[in-house]
Formats: sequence, structure tokens, C-alpha cells
Amino acid sequence: MKFRAKIIDVGCLNHFTRVVNTVSRLTKACVLRLTCDHLYFVLSGRVATGGVSMWCELSQVNFFDEFQLEGVSADANEIFLEVAPENFSRALKTAQNAKSVKIKLTKKTCPCLTLAAELPSLSSVSRVVTHDIPVDVIPRRLWHDFREPQMPDFDVSIYLPPLKTMKSVVDRMKNLSNYLVLEANLNGEMNLKIETDLVSVTTHFKELGNPPWGDDGSQSSSPTHRDPDLMAEARVDIKKLQQFLMGQQVNPSKAMCNIVHRRILHLIFLHEDVSLQYFIPAVE
Repeated sequence: MKFRAKIIDVGCLNHFTRVVNTVSRLTKACVLRLTCDHLYFVLSGRVATGGVSMWCELSQVNFFDEFQLEGVSADANEIFLEVAPENFSRALKTAQNAKSVKIKLTKKTCPCLTLAAELPSLSSVSRVVTHDIPVDVIPRRLWHDFREPQMPDFDVSIYLPPLKTMKSVVDRMKNLSNYLVLEANLNGEMNLKIETDLVSVTTHFKELGNPPWGDDGSQSSSPTHRDPDLMAEARVDIKKLQQFLMGQQVNPSKAMCNIVHRRILHLIFLHEDVSLQYFIPAVE
């Protein structure tokens, strides 16, 4: 089982750092799945028991100048590692102006991802800063727990408003309530609502647009057509939504959410070579 990779391009390094920073703000621990073509950061929470789930997918060819991987076996050419993304993020911060960054799976007192950053130097002697990030190797029998989550059969899918605007609204609402209702319809309308014994507040967004998911450009493959004005809603823990909006540094070109009525809020950010999915369970 071997893994080594190298980043030389500073733009790729900064982009990769932003992705890792985003993941580190969403979870204290996650699984890093390595394949020959992709890297995945996976948080496999049980939505049924109130946990959030995350799936972040990166195409390695768009980040790394060198990428070599030998998985656990020829028929399972993958590696699954449990890692604390905050440690990864800290290591990358020291490498922001590096001439190159090498990442390698090593065996010290425990398995580690060793990150070696070659920093600019005024002398002919190169300066290399090395970080050993402890990881746990996940055995193959547990891999099935970290596969890509199935996209739920949603009732409504809608593009999100500008994320800064949405974040400022959610930040203000958090001071008034622990829970928020996000509702949307197929006419591109979305509302953020809180309701307590003392106050009721709703923020309306219009003309957001609805992503075409079906083969025919429709929202659903279901034969029963939904009333475009009918709202689907999810009542969620406002802290979990705020954490997601605060953490993102990917600056997505597309941001959307799917709502399974009163069950799941499924948020999707897309940006060139990165996709980030986040599932927040609805609460009663």
C-alpha cells in the first residue's frame, strides 16, 4: 500500500488548501478515500439518527503534478484513511508560498500522511518543512460505509441565492431561534423562516431558478407532475446550516439545494473540479 503525490503549481496548492479548509470547518474527523483518479473527503453521519453527512470529490489531475497510488490489492486499488482535516489544514498553511509540496503515506510510530513543503530560500540550500499527520488505515471490510451517498428522491431542487446574503440572513435568525425552515417550490421561490412564541420572521427569495435534473430537463423522473407553487420544506438545526455556510471557501460556480419534504436538506456546491455535497436531516 503506497501513496505519494506532489503539487508544484501555486494556484493548485491554494485551491487544494481552500478545499481542505472548508472540510476542516465542517467536521473534526473524516475519511480520506484515495483512488487513482480522485480524492474524496467523506463524513458518513447517520441522517436517520440526526447526523450530517458530507461527500467532497476532487479530480486529482487538476491539483497534482505527480500522483502515484498502490491500493490494498490489485482488485481494490484504493486506500481509505481516517484523518483530522484540521491537522491537514494547519500543515498546508505553512506551505502557502512553497516551491513544491509532497504528500506521502508513511509509517512512523503510527501511519501518517507526511507533508513536506520546499520553501523559497535566499541561499542555495533548500528549506523543507515537514509535517507528520497521524491517520488510521480503514480496513477493507468497512469500506462500504463510505461510499457515495445516493441522491435522495427530492420533491424540489432550487438554486441558492448569493451565499453571502444567505449567510447573513441565517446569522441574524440564529440569534432568535435554534431551528430554521427552508422551503422552496418549482417556480424558483425560496423562503427562510423562523417561528417562536415571541417572533415570526420570513425572508423571501424569488426568480432563483430550478436545476434541470431529468433527461427531459424536468425536475423529477416521477410521472406525477408537482404543482409549481407547492412548497417543499425542511426544518433543520440552524447551527448545522450556519456551520456549512460559514465553512465554505470553495466559492462555487453553482450552489443548489434539494429538499425531501420534512426529511432531508441536501446542499450541493459545484466548482470546476470540486463537488461538495452536504446532507442535513430535518427535525420535527
